[in-house]
This record gives sequence, structure tokens and C-alpha cells, in this order.
Amino acid sequence: QVQPVESGGGLVQAGGSLRLSCAASGRTFSSRAVGWFRQAPGKEREFVAAINWSGGRTYYADSVKGRFTISRDSAKNTVYLQMNSLKPEDTAVYYCNAGLLMGSSYTPMGTWGQGTQVTVSS
Repeated sequence: QVQPVESGGGLVQAGGSLRLSCAASGRTFSSRAVGWFRQAPGKEREFVAAINWSGGRTYYADSVKGRFTISRDSAKNTVYLQMNSLKPEDTAVYYCNAGLLMGSSYTPMGTWGQGTQVTVSS
């Protein structure tokens, strides 16, 4: 099992930026697609972005397209989520997960991490 460890969250003003990191403990991420999800209070967990195993293909939710960028550094066994032009509605706990990317559809699989809190003030 790949155990994700998320970090990089914090409090930022609207329009600001944050970079989240997702590191794998245990087995490597290197052969897996990885996705980022988020869950706001009182809402269901929703898909944010995904990247395939090589980093050559990415997919985004419409709500973050053009503002967020997912990338990976295989040497560091880490996947990143660069978040720019943040909005108060981006406030949530962000999670990453190793899963399956088929076309434009991402299916999370395996273990969820503890998540990292992102709070965007207006």
C-alpha cells in the first residue's frame, strides 16, 4: 500500500498562492497515477486534479482549470499541486491518493492520507 502524506497547506488571502506536496511513504508513487481531492465542511470530497505515472498527462476539475497545476518529481517520489489565484471557495482539506487515470476519468484507490488544510480569506 502507498501511504500518502500531504503537506503545504495554510492560511492565505484571496488571490494568493500555495504549493501542496504529496509524498509517498512505503511503496513508491513512481508507477501510479496520483490525484488531488478536497473536502470542504459539510460537503462531499471532490476531485481537483490528477497526473499520470509519467507526468505527461494531467486532468483538472473545471473549477480549478487555469489556476492550479499538478506536477510530479519522480526522483523525490512527490506530487505537487501549485495553487494560484486562490479563492475563498477553495477553502477545504486537500487530500492526495494514488489511483487509476483512464482517459479523463480518475478513480482513487487505496489509502487516503490525513490531508492538509487550506484556508483562503476574503
